[in-house]
Amino acid sequence: MCKRILSPLVVSMVLIHSVFGAASQDVPQDQRMAWFRQAKFGMFIHWGLYAIPAGYWKGQRVPGIGEWIMNRARIPVTEYEQLAKQFNPVKFDADQWVQLAQDAGMRYMVVTSKHHDGFALFDSKVSDFDVVDATPFKRDILKELSQACQRRRMPLGFYYSQAQDWHEPGGIGNTWDFGPDDQKVQSGAFDRYLREKAEPQIRELLTGYGPICLIWFDTPRYMTAERAQRFVDLVRSLQPACLIDGRLGIKGDYVSTGDNAIPNRIMEGDWETPATTNHTWGYRIDDQDWKSPGEIIFKLVDIVSKGGNYLLNVGPTAEGLIPEQCAANLRFVGKWLKVYGEAVCGAGPTPFGEEFGDYSTKLKDRQGNPVFLAFTDWRCTTRPGRLYFTIFRSPRDGFDLPAFKNPIKRAYLLSESGTEPVKIETVNEIRVARVPRNGPHATAYVLVVEIEGDKVER
Repeated sequence: MCKRILSPLVVSMVLIHSVFGAASQDVPQDQRMAWFRQAKFGMFIHWGLYAIPAGYWKGQRVPGIGEWIMNRARIPVTEYEQLAKQFNPVKFDADQWVQLAQDAGMRYMVVTSKHHDGFALFDSKVSDFDVVDATPFKRDILKELSQACQRRRMPLGFYYSQAQDWHEPGGIGNTWDFGPDDQKVQSGAFDRYLREKAEPQIRELLTGYGPICLIWFDTPRYMTAERAQRFVDLVRSLQPACLIDGRLGIKGDYVSTGDNAIPNRIMEGDWETPATTNHTWGYRIDDQDWKSPGEIIFKLVDIVSKGGNYLLNVGPTAEGLIPEQCAANLRFVGKWLKVYGEAVCGAGPTPFGEEFGDYSTKLKDRQGNPVFLAFTDWRCTTRPGRLYFTIFRSPRDGFDLPAFKNPIKRAYLLSESGTEPVKIETVNEIRVARVPRNGPHATAYVLVVEIEGDKVER
């Protein structure tokens, strides 16, 4: 938890339950978004039948992200369905997953209820292609996860692939079994799929699993405004506090950037970067190239300093285990956040911006656009009257503060033992914080500067 302030997890749950208390009423946008703006860091979970082949089909490696193996290998539905008979994740423990998220300092979880392959991780009454009806496991994974999240006061959201469903004749994406997608739309098969499977399953998710913090829709192919609005109306009528992401087909409650896409500058409004811990979302046995704890911490602080949230993915194995190296890296991040989380949880964006870098005057990418040269020495986040400088590269002779007019009341370093005072000197009209050459943490540490006034004046 973050030190010296109310636990953001507690804040998040209080905010969620306060808006869920008015179940059939309209919830103002700011009230609906309040917990999301505090959370900043969440766990994404991509899990399904694709964890069984884990990137290989009939002995051949299938390139690309693990959860797309059915599409990339053009696996017929009748063959892919056989994986369900092998899906028996006896090592799955919902409480352990939630505990890992909490150990990592994450403030919400989002799990794939149904991905593009059409397989549901819950007991659906509108399709037998689900974990209870089609597998030997016969346990409702989302029910167990929702109960664990409620016990541990962890907000839970569901990913749902609304348009793509490679298992259904009317779903988008499976052209090798069911023909061109345009024909499905023109014939009305796509709308029948939406009305007979997708919309009813969203209703099931919103009525059978307690308070849901958000629905994470994806790949809005052929999702006209009218089709998308039906989903919005459904969500708003059943759980008005539930957020809708930016990939439904019309404007959601917040923006989802591209996968692993972090903007170069501050991005206005509410937004989130969904990202992987390696190179895939669903588990691949041959992808062990994990982001280091230092990379994760930098990306997290970088995103928060630009005004966003970081939704970081894990891909469990077919047995139900989150790969240990991935889990260990997340726990490292959580230990760092226990000391420095005040600079992240509930913090606002930087008032500066020069720390991000700038576009090259000479280098260009393949499209002929200037290349952005990122600076990675430090990032700044804010609270009223406080500036948090997370320093990733300790300076040799003090940290030069960016220019601002506010008088400084005091400065100190966050540490495990509390705070350590830092002297501020002025050198050639630049205020310099005399931070140590070797900071209190090898990965990154936080300098707090308290100023007069709530906001920076430049």
